[in-house]
Amino acid sequence: MKLSLTEEQAMIQDMARKFARNTLAPVAARLDRAQDKDADRALFLDNLKQLAALGFMGLNVNSAYRGSEAGVVAFSLAVTEVARACASTAVTMSVTNMVGEVIQAIASEEQKLRYLPRLCAGDYPAGAFCLSEAGAGSDPAGMKTTAVKDGDEWVLNGTKMWISSAEYAGVFVVWAVTDPGAKKGRGISCFLIEAGTPGLIIGKAEEKMGQQASATNTVIFEDCRVPASALMGKLNDGFRIAVGELAGGRIGIGSLALGVGQAAMDYARQYTTERAQFGSAIASMQGPQWMMADAYTQLEAARLLLMNAAYLKQEGLPYSKQAAMAKLHATETANQVCYTAIQLMGGLGYTREVPLERYARDARVTSIYEGTSEIQRVIIARELLQEI
Repeated sequence: MKLSLTEEQAMIQDMARKFARNTLAPVAARLDRAQDKDADRALFLDNLKQLAALGFMGLNVNSAYRGSEAGVVAFSLAVTEVARACASTAVTMSVTNMVGEVIQAIASEEQKLRYLPRLCAGDYPAGAFCLSEAGAGSDPAGMKTTAVKDGDEWVLNGTKMWISSAEYAGVFVVWAVTDPGAKKGRGISCFLIEAGTPGLIIGKAEEKMGQQASATNTVIFEDCRVPASALMGKLNDGFRIAVGELAGGRIGIGSLALGVGQAAMDYARQYTTERAQFGSAIASMQGPQWMMADAYTQLEAARLLLMNAAYLKQEGLPYSKQAAMAKLHATETANQVCYTAIQLMGGLGYTREVPLERYARDARVTSIYEGTSEIQRVIIARELLQEI
């Protein structure tokens, strides 16, 4: 792994940092509070459009499909910078990139030409990844959504839960059971379904603790008919695809968590140089100094773990264990350092006058979605034992 960034990677990081600072940060608190839902949604979608114009909705997608072709390391760097300003925007960006990557990896050429340019260019505000169900979150192989062949069509029935960007996604990658008689996880296939398809129903938006600007919905399929050409990849090979893409998605969510944690600590660190107690700035006191030292050390470890996983994926090398380690450490660290930052700021950190309570709420879900911390430990342990 090369620790120094290429010229292109540094340029993308700088571009993301400037966009986050100038465009996202000034409106992040407003979007979080959602006091004018219609206006705030329009603003959020406009920001997504601008991200697409910068090339951030297809960072690891081939330029032949209007992607940036910048690689996984650049993707991780960009998500981190965007998350420093707005985690809601960052998760939409991360999932949309993941949708683009799975289409690029297994779709037919016709499907790639149909969907990828629209996704990368922002014609679709976002893409949606429909895998989880009420009884199939950490255990996606247990899904109940079905797809039954009827002539030249597939008919889907079932309900997907906690689907990011469902309200404004242009295309949905959907997993469904196509062979109920197969062993668990073996009879699942993957489909590409466009928004507005009859029978695809967007359910209620979840009322969440954090990442308020990012819509998270139930997606219901009621006799949803799609053409045979909607099947993506091989029949009954969808679960393997899902597992592979989730590993890459963990790099995105880990990077998001890192950005939130960095933002929280940077805000608190500045405050310690300005807040005086007992006649001197609290930054001069050993207690706060050690809290900052520990927090930044853990953030740096998270950054290096993420860069290693991103580099391995980019080089086409095995990276599942490294991605799980990176997500586990980065998300748990983000949760910890957000509370460290609040502690450093005392009572002020607990108020909405400063963004730390939002950072803490936004960070909480990162150790849950794209695989809980407990599932990451299972994956890491399994990989370690397989190495013996």
